[in-house]
Amino acid sequence: MEEIHKRILQRNRINLVRDLDPSSLYDGLLEKGVFTQDMIDEIKSAGTRRDQARKLVQDLETRGSRAFAMLLLCLEETDQHGLAELLQRAAPAVQIWPAAPNQVVDLPVVRPLPLSLCTDVEQQGKDNVPIYPIQKPSPSPSEGQNLFLIFRFFPLTRVCQSYKMDASPCGHCLIINNVEFEPDSELSNRKGSNIDCDKLEKRFKALNFIVEVRTNLKQRQIKHALSALSKKDHSQCDCCVVIMLSHGTEVSHNRFPGAVYGVDGQHVPVQLITNYLNGQHCPSLQGKPKLFFIQACGGGERDTGFEVSPDEVEPSIGGADDQTDAIPMSSSSDSLSLSDEVDARATLPTPSDILVSYSTFPGYVSWRDTQSGSWYVETLDQVLEQNAATDDLVTMLMMVNHEVSQNSAKGLYKQMPGSFNFLRKLLHFQTHA
Repeated sequence: MEEIHKRILQRNRINLVRDLDPSSLYDGLLEKGVFTQDMIDEIKSAGTRRDQARKLVQDLETRGSRAFAMLLLCLEETDQHGLAELLQRAAPAVQIWPAAPNQVVDLPVVRPLPLSLCTDVEQQGKDNVPIYPIQKPSPSPSEGQNLFLIFRFFPLTRVCQSYKMDASPCGHCLIINNVEFEPDSELSNRKGSNIDCDKLEKRFKALNFIVEVRTNLKQRQIKHALSALSKKDHSQCDCCVVIMLSHGTEVSHNRFPGAVYGVDGQHVPVQLITNYLNGQHCPSLQGKPKLFFIQACGGGERDTGFEVSPDEVEPSIGGADDQTDAIPMSSSSDSLSLSDEVDARATLPTPSDILVSYSTFPGYVSWRDTQSGSWYVETLDQVLEQNAATDDLVTMLMMVNHEVSQNSAKGLYKQMPGSFNFLRKLLHFQTHA
């Protein structure tokens, strides 16, 4: 989205959150290719109407140059004319004009949003660009007018591009391993976490990363370590990795759920962790993949799973030494503001080129064996070892999800990892055959 249109949405966010009916816009935004169904479902899951409206407005800013015009059209189509006029007054270059019958209004050429099919936009010669009219009935049939909107769509290629990952070293990898917690924190020590740390340190060194391990950090020290990482010069690197091994909990969030604890019992939201490496705070990582692996609980719920047919059941692992990294949900003074103040949006992260992989589904515990380490890290290490030479990261994380989902703790409890993926390209690690 153009910067001027982002500012318009930010300045009018209070009115949009208060008055917008997001449910009426979903079909139109989906039909026009602004959002995918998965994105719509995520917005719906935000909660109340106000929460959905807030998230819809925030996510629109990441959806390309035609998103603002499509929002205006959808507002008109759903009779939310007041909000459409409010936004149009501030954006005279984006208009939806009434036209006489059979008259076409030619708007400036806009580039469509690449959707989730790994598509990349390529500009063709002007004469080869197809034109697709979108017709909208007039608000009043008695006026005998139609509204037409014309957009020229550039053809999309169906070939997924890959991130450049051939620098040597490939990038920096920071591992924060919190094992021994202070008595006042009321958090148990995480026996078995050193096993996880050793595995991941060796694995990412093998993938040609410079690995730094920091152990038993307080909240303030976690922030300092992340700040120091963000201030490094990454211009000669292709990627950056942050691995958090600690206790975790749920917190209020706008984009990335969960938080991890320092050994002092104070937590740092995952959303804040990702902020340190976004384009605003770390310009030398702009356009480069930033990967976050979180081995911590997303909350305190224990998943007992559901019954499946016998042919779907595979052998499970897990035993009496399984522990969790769960802490009850808490409020967070570190999480970004959820208020509707006009300037609040300016501090939210831009998630482009970020992937956050969680050891467990938000709200649920993550299991760790005191002898062999956590289910998630053990599986992640094995999958990277066996498949990094042939498969991309997202495919490998799907393998991790499947393998961990087959485990059982104490013969009863399950675990389901997952990712928030905002990568734009395929990611293949460096390997030495």
